Amino acid sequence: MANVLDLRRRIRSVKNTRQITKAMKMVSAAKLRRAQERALSARPYARMITSVLESLTRRADIFDEETGELRHPLFATREEKRVLLIVISGDKGFAGAFNANILKTAFQFIHGNPDKEIDIEAVGRKGRDQMRRRYPAAVYAEQTDANGNMVSIRERKAPVEVTGDHPGMLLKLEVNRVFELAESVINRYVHEEIDAAYIVYNEFKSVISQRLVVERLLPIMKIGIPQITGATEPTEAERERMAEAALSAGILLEPVDTAEADEEARKFGTSQVDYIYEQPAEELFNGLLPQYISSMLYHAMTESVAAEHAARMTAMDSATNNASDMIDALTLHMNRVRQAAITKEIIEIVSGAAAQ
Repeated sequence: MANVLDLRRRIRSVKNTRQITKAMKMVSAAKLRRAQERALSARPYARMITSVLESLTRRADIFDEETGELRHPLFATREEKRVLLIVISGDKGFAGAFNANILKTAFQFIHGNPDKEIDIEAVGRKGRDQMRRRYPAAVYAEQTDANGNMVSIRERKAPVEVTGDHPGMLLKLEVNRVFELAESVINRYVHEEIDAAYIVYNEFKSVISQRLVVERLLPIMKIGIPQITGATEPTEAERERMAEAALSAGILLEPVDTAEADEEARKFGTSQVDYIYEQPAEELFNGLLPQYISSMLYHAMTESVAAEHAARMTAMDSATNNASDMIDALTLHMNRVRQAAITKEIIEIVSGAAAQ
């Protein structure tokens, strides 16, 4: 049995741990507020560009006369033999099951498509580390083409390979880096290196309204409508736990009402008037589509960042509460041990006095 001194040391250690988890919870709450603001500030641009593209589809000569479909290569659908999977995870731990759930969803997607060749782009250190452990990295060999230029040729050695990783990208989310990734995905799709592109991320609306989704990025089926192919909702117990953590940190449970701003953005460029564009409508459409793909990726990353901070805040709140419960239990045990020692000493004194 531990003595009183050992129990006091353990209580002191748990109290120090509780101070750390409480501080981490408040830091995550502050970062969550900023992440929510960033996600909200990015929405008007995404909705505006969607409205402009919808307007251009009615004015540009971009439809095939025979099939009636859009002629842009990003709308071209083909049999999915080669698929790109973008896994958006976190760069740090102490976020509960946040990263584990994202990776679990990604592995389910991979195992559910055994007949396809899958390339993985890992955004976030946690996802990169796990993917590298399970799957080999893509190998490229330098060869000379017909014009005498050196080109890199892909040598596929496994059905699932990691073609790229982007650690630290979410720690300081920059539009330029997101656009570079989007441009790389678009080039691979246009040159038919891949037949489809999917994103796995945590969709975040508010602390109690979030879900894990698998969304098709390419090909584009309809502008402005997300192509969700799979979604996992949190349990009621998880919602309650997140709500308790948010309330204790002063975070709003419901998302900010942006219905009026969304309606105004939806009207932009969609009025039944004859707009005069400086460039040809088709040229504008081709130039804005990459920006549209980039905005979809940026939207997924901003929401994933907010969801990660919410998960870390909830995990640290649970750790703080568990530390408090442990301190109470250890204090009670220490008092019992001390009382037993005092009682033993009294009995020994009384027994000694009676023996005399």
